Amino acid sequence: MTKEEAQQFRAGWKLVNDFVIEEARQTSPSDKLHQLALMYEAGQMLGWNQEPRINEKDAVRERWRLLREKLQA
Repeated sequence: MTKEEAQQFRAGWKLVNDFVIEEARQTSPSDKLHQLALMYEAGQMLGWNQEPRINEKDAVRERWRLLREKLQA
């Protein structure tokens, strides 16, 4: 990629970013709230409503414990 091609690439993405920013500015608060609600519902449908594991180390230990238990049986 030449320097000129890189500059054209950056300029093209600047246009895209400017458009996205302007579109977000023109979106009404009620539309933004509706979009947020749709994203939340999609997350619920995908099962993303579970509490995150606070201590991942404990989760890993539990998995190893279960594996040892199954292999010894």
